Amino acid sequence: MKYIPKMYQKSIFDISYDKLKEKGIKCLVFDLDNTLGLIDQELPNSDVVELFNKLKKDFDLYILSNNSKTERVDKYKDALGCKAQNKALKPFTRGLRRISEAGNYKKEEMAIIGDQLVTDIYAGTRYGIITVLVDPLGEKDLWVTKFNRIKENRKLRKYKKKNVFERGKYYEW
Repeated sequence: MKYIPKMYQKSIFDISYDKLKEKGIKCLVFDLDNTLGLIDQELPNSDVVELFNKLKKDFDLYILSNNSKTERVDKYKDALGCKAQNKALKPFTRGLRRISEAGNYKKEEMAIIGDQLVTDIYAGTRYGIITVLVDPLGEKDLWVTKFNRIKENRKLRKYKKKNVFERGKYYEW
């Protein structure tokens, strides 16, 4: 199912990165808004910076954001010491393909981590990489994301009825 993540955890701090490493993942691609920081948070908090510093020992780290504000994405990129792309237009896979080509990664070496089924997870599934869903950090969204949340909520209701996937029921790969 194209909207079902391979792994689902409460936040980026709950993900089993050791398990991802064991599975051969070398490149972690993070969504920005409501995954790494709240949408009105100018810089990442110290816990996110500390996590990225730890992850850099085992992974190449990227931010892939649909956010059109280059300045915002660049501030996070600089503070976290990673690479980034904005205006990604997820669920299109162009941004993931560019990251793959730039780092010479095979698809089985990449994972995308984000808070939205219809952008982050769907893009990763379409591109053929591991997908990790986390709960959104906040309820406030960009205006365009509000439309995605409506579609996402419809899918979530359908999946819950079918007993396939439910928000709050976390699992590992």
